[in-house]
Amino acid sequence: MAHTLAPLPYDYAALEPYIDAQTMQLHHDKHHAAYVNNLNAALESYSELQSKSIEELVTSLDTLPESIRTTVRNNAGGHYNHTLFWNLMAPNAGGQPTGAIADAINAAFGNFDTFKQQFVTAGTKVFGSGWVWLVSSSDRQLQIITTPNQDTPLASGFYPLLGNDVWEHAYYLKYQNRRPEYLNAWWNVVNWEEVNRRLQTSTTR
Repeated sequence: MAHTLAPLPYDYAALEPYIDAQTMQLHHDKHHAAYVNNLNAALESYSELQSKSIEELVTSLDTLPESIRTTVRNNAGGHYNHTLFWNLMAPNAGGQPTGAIADAINAAFGNFDTFKQQFVTAGTKVFGSGWVWLVSSSDRQLQIITTPNQDTPLASGFYPLLGNDVWEHAYYLKYQNRRPEYLNAWWNVVNWEEVNRRLQTSTTR
């Protein structure tokens, strides 16, 4: 198999009460696993593509055979986004950012509260399914963007630093149609250490 599903870096219940264990188990073991399985199935007849990394696949969609392009876009994107998502959360995390990411957010948005409000508003306004992101652009500027479905920031030339899944399967068991409540609760599990690591990586790209 070209691509595999890594285990969650923490227990299903580790993000309670903000994200419930049943949602985490279904989200990881069913939804994310399906993206991996569908991606591998799409690449099965294309041995030259099986050795490509997930980043290479999502940034070269236009070069893929047309017969599998949409399938790879959806499922490679889903695999990339979710692999990132699990690591952007952690138990006993959240709160105010510290270190370089705190300085970068203050420089770009004025202060953390303004950034958080803009991020939640952007995520709330995503129509249907998608993601809300804090990204670094090619000129190292931070901005908030959204992507539909499982599209990735990488495909548009952005490097994702922080992202939240606003597909209903990410929150509906606990929050039903209250997406803003989910978005606000999610700040309690943000892994700022990982965001700082990604910011450092973005400066060396």
